[in-house]
Formats: sequence, structure tokens, C-alpha cells
Amino acid sequence: MWLTNSSIGRKVIMSVTGLALILFLTFHGSMNVVALFSGKAYNTICELLGANWYAVAATLGLAALALLHIVYAFVLTVQNRRARGASRYAVTDKPATVEWTSQNMLVLGIIVCLGMGLHLFNFWYNMMFAELTGIAVAHNPADGFAYIVDTFSCPVYVVLYIVWLFAIWFHLTHGFWSAMQTLGWNGKTWFCRWRCIGTIYVTLLMLMFLVVVLAFAFGCAPSLCCIAGCCAA
Repeated sequence: MWLTNSSIGRKVIMSVTGLALILFLTFHGSMNVVALFSGKAYNTICELLGANWYAVAATLGLAALALLHIVYAFVLTVQNRRARGASRYAVTDKPATVEWTSQNMLVLGIIVCLGMGLHLFNFWYNMMFAELTGIAVAHNPADGFAYIVDTFSCPVYVVLYIVWLFAIWFHLTHGFWSAMQTLGWNGKTWFCRWRCIGTIYVTLLMLMFLVVVLAFAFGCAPSLCCIAGCCAA
């Protein structure tokens, strides 16, 4: 099948899975913003998206998309290195048309994967996995707000998440227009437009995550007592 046996087919798979992951991040970021206004509302969403069959199915589908994207990213990187052969070791000037992000997508991808592992440990492990297996965790698995407070009260986690978000920003701003190019939606007119649209969209998306991290890190978010109604008007 050309999708898996050809270089362009693999790039199409990477593009489609990448765009699907951006859509997921959009949903996830919008959900996180709710925590800035109401811990109770955020936990209501967490309960809705708990260990229900549809949530588990969506999680498995998301994991499959992420795995496909990562696997094909490494496959394409290895193919490109083999195609360049010994010439990649030659000392040459960096072409003006080649972006830093484009040359470092593998490094950025590794940082993104490591950050994903940390995020899964802090949240998915303590929430959905704990609910499915019944293991003992610090809070109720549906109390996502408490895990946000715990995570971002730690300065080390705050710094790691900020680094992770910047790596995602670099990765996605390049990946977005690259996906459009692979899918043939660029053209002479739309090439610059897609780059501009992608940069703006990804920047706003990452700001949603970053605002949540900083708000909880500096104590600007609603407190836990607000969930129990201690500070109800």
C-alpha cells in the first residue's frame, strides 16, 4: 500500500495524524481554561470524561494516532539520513531557506515525547488509569483540579512544562504548514497564508496551556476551597 510503502505516503500519514493531534490539543486546551474560572466546573468535565467506555475508546484512538505519528517521524528521519549518506557530515553553511525548526524536528519531537510522558504520569495515571485499576492515589481520580494544583505548585514541574510547551510550539508551527504542503493545499498564494494561520493558531493554543500553568504556579487560579463552596458568593 502506497501510504506505508512510499515516502510521500508516510508523510501523508504524519500530516493527517499531526492535524488530528492539533484538534485534540484544541479540545484539551479549551477544557483546561475552564479550571481558571471554576474548579467545580472543571471536575464536572473530568467526571464526564472519566473511565467511561467512550472515553477509554477515545484514549486508545488518541494513543494510536500519537504512536503512528511518532513511529513515522522516526522512520522518515532515518530515511532522510540514509539518503544524505556521508554528505551530512560535511561542513557546509546552513542554507538560508532552511529553518532551525526544520533541522531540529527530531530533537523537538524527543522533548515533546518526554513531556508527554511526564504529563501522562501527572494526570492520566492518577485519573483514568487509577479509576480503571482502583489503585490508591493522592486524590479522587475525578478531582482533576486537585492534580492541577499539586502539579503546578512544584517549581520544577512548572519549568519543565514551560520548556515542553515551547518545544510543542516550535514543533507545531513548522508541522502545521508542512502538513498543508504535503497534502497539496499550499499553492503559491496559500503557502505564506498557511504559515501565518498556523503560527497564530498554534501560538494561541499554546498560550491557553501556558496561562493555566502560570496561573496555578503563581496562585492566581481559584482555590480548592472554592470547589467545596467555601468561598461561594
